Amino acid sequence: MYLNKLIHEGEHQEQDFKFCVNDSKKIAKSLVAFANTDGGRLLLGVKDNGTIAGVRSEEEYYMIESAAKIFSKPEINFETKQHFVDGKTVLEVVIDESKSKPHFAKDETGKWIAYFRQHDENRLANKVLIEVWKKENSKKGIFIKYSETEKLLLDYLESNKSISLSAFSRRARITFKEAERIISDFIVLGILKINQAEKNIRYSLDENFERESWENKNLKF
Repeated sequence: MYLNKLIHEGEHQEQDFKFCVNDSKKIAKSLVAFANTDGGRLLLGVKDNGTIAGVRSEEEYYMIESAAKIFSKPEINFETKQHFVDGKTVLEVVIDESKSKPHFAKDETGKWIAYFRQHDENRLANKVLIEVWKKENSKKGIFIKYSETEKLLLDYLESNKSISLSAFSRRARITFKEAERIISDFIVLGILKINQAEKNIRYSLDENFERESWENKNLKF
């Protein structure tokens, strides 16, 4: 059975269980995280352990609609499917990866916050990731000023595994904003990648990046 197969997978990067929906703001957080990452599905009426509890599908639908249209910015498109098991209804909510990143969810204080999905968790997106999403969807392209600051970053990462934003800012003696700009540019260009640890975020060279050939192809000295 299709639904049993999904539940057997458990919660992961593209799937989340919700026992019930009683707060559209909390649901908006999950919708935003899926839209900002790889897309995914919510199974409403399913407990964390996979037990089917069921929902009142019409009421739950309007809560999801409110989360997607009122508490998400920009609005998030979604599709729903109903599954009936032993007299209980499970509402499947499907969200595609968005082409309009970043999306933000409105929290309890009225603040708009961006999230992304990592494994089975919704996590806060930092400014670098938000800038990456904006630049990926921009039609302007990226202009690289390949100064000593950019060279310093690449030199450091050729000898070290990774670097944090604050460490790069200190080492290069530049502002956080400038460090965010350079790192986000390099991520969009495929030079750097993000390493999301439990409590800190670091950046390292992408495995496919070849500095010499990239410099020969893109730069004129």
